Amino acid sequence: MTPLCTLASLWSVDDQWAAKLMSEFYRNLNTGISKAQALQRAQLTVFVKQKSPYFWAPYVLVGNWL
Repeated sequence: MTPLCTLASLWSVDDQWAAKLMSEFYRNLNTGISKAQALQRAQLTVFVKQKSPYFWAPYVLVGNWL
């Protein structure tokens, strides 16, 4: 059984960019990398398109992020 974790936002986020980040996160997660790496890669993908931290920075993994 895979240990559970939660991907959460620390503050209000833009819905359109949150959906893009989540899609990218799950796409990365399906490649077999850790949850932390999947989130980092998703954030980098969004960062390339939107430099403002508002769009990519508020996300945090809570729980087992390996």
